[in-house]
Amino acid sequence: MNVRSAEAGTAPDEQKVAALMAQVDRLVGERRDAEAQRLLGEAAAILPDHPLVLHERARRLHAGGDAAAAKALLERVVGASPAHLPFWLSLAAVLRTLGRRDEELAALERALALDPTHLVVLLQKGALLDLMNRPRAAAAIYGHALQSLAPGTRLPPPIEAHLGHARKRVAENAAALGALLDARLGALSTTGKSSAERMRFDRCMDRMLGRRRIYVPEPTYMLFPYLVNYEFFARDYFPWLETLEAATDSIRDELLDVLSADQEGVQPYIAFDQGLPLNQWRELNHSRRWGAYFLWNQGQPQQAHLARCPRTAAALALVPQVDIPGRGPTAFFSLLEPRTHIPAHTGVTNTRLTAHLPLVVPPGCRFRVGGETRELRMGNAWVFDDTIEHEAWNDSDAARAILIFDVWNPQLTPVERDLIREATIVLAEYTEQEGRVPGVAN
Repeated sequence: MNVRSAEAGTAPDEQKVAALMAQVDRLVGERRDAEAQRLLGEAAAILPDHPLVLHERARRLHAGGDAAAAKALLERVVGASPAHLPFWLSLAAVLRTLGRRDEELAALERALALDPTHLVVLLQKGALLDLMNRPRAAAAIYGHALQSLAPGTRLPPPIEAHLGHARKRVAENAAALGALLDARLGALSTTGKSSAERMRFDRCMDRMLGRRRIYVPEPTYMLFPYLVNYEFFARDYFPWLETLEAATDSIRDELLDVLSADQEGVQPYIAFDQGLPLNQWRELNHSRRWGAYFLWNQGQPQQAHLARCPRTAAALALVPQVDIPGRGPTAFFSLLEPRTHIPAHTGVTNTRLTAHLPLVVPPGCRFRVGGETRELRMGNAWVFDDTIEHEAWNDSDAARAILIFDVWNPQLTPVERDLIREATIVLAEYTEQEGRVPGVAN
């Protein structure tokens, strides 16, 4: 702390007073007031006009009900040490008691000029703006306070309570502003524009109003830059979706035949080496609670399974599946047991997208990609970017089954696909030259 009195004493006196006042602060915090008062007296005997001494005297006057006298002392203090933020904060508190709103706001602005992210000052400013009947400005300042808080920060209960109020005010303001925007912009969405055409703008507003996060691709392997990162892609990208959906009944019949005749062909979808750092899969690793009946697996056709499902194979032949030796196509019936949750995770690369065709869907089956959660409906397919965080729930008492397969990201040019295919082959060959090592994904 670099605080010196208006009429500075010797360096030893300054140091002694600073040390005594540090002890006073500690004792006040521990509610040992008699000892604090004694040490304050010692400090005042050495340098009675030291800013730290005057500040503590002002604090005691304020606590005792004499806010006017406290204000006079604190004005002397901030005049002597204008760069010491706690002094401005104390002056603002006294001005709050006196009802001097504009002066309090000016004092808080002086404090924020010294530290624009000071949590307590921001919370006090938000509360002041509420008192001044400026709730919109208060919400903005409360938003700044919340943004200044590092995740996981533990704070004293009174500050936590104030933060709770801040969150409530920010949410209320966002709801009011959102209702206004919805009312004013609603007419624009009824002029022949599809929901897909409004999606990017709606997400913009959602983020600004705190309705939802904007998630971005976080692939575990390859990120292809400069592609749009939709969570669920618009159907316009995939002209083959309707043909696929039209085949739902025949694909579902083949799935049901598989479940009755070839249960041995179902394997755990999650089957990682135990040494891989993938703790989110601890419960499902090597478990048939999330099972897969592969038709294609990492580019390898499962001939016996394809023979059992000729109509499914024919439907897959009409879609632009990823075709990289050793990596794609991949297509399978995904079987999720009752009361099972697939935890949030991200996929390998955004050069491919993932398609789902729900086939057996009991009530209570949900799927989230980024900030959007959808209910599954039989025969209603969608395509999403699996490098955006996603998860699934089967909250029912029956198994859920869908057809899952990968397709090329339609934003890639033919040349980009060729380059990705060859680069993936080279990268795999490079790793595999040393043979398989447990805990290393090849």
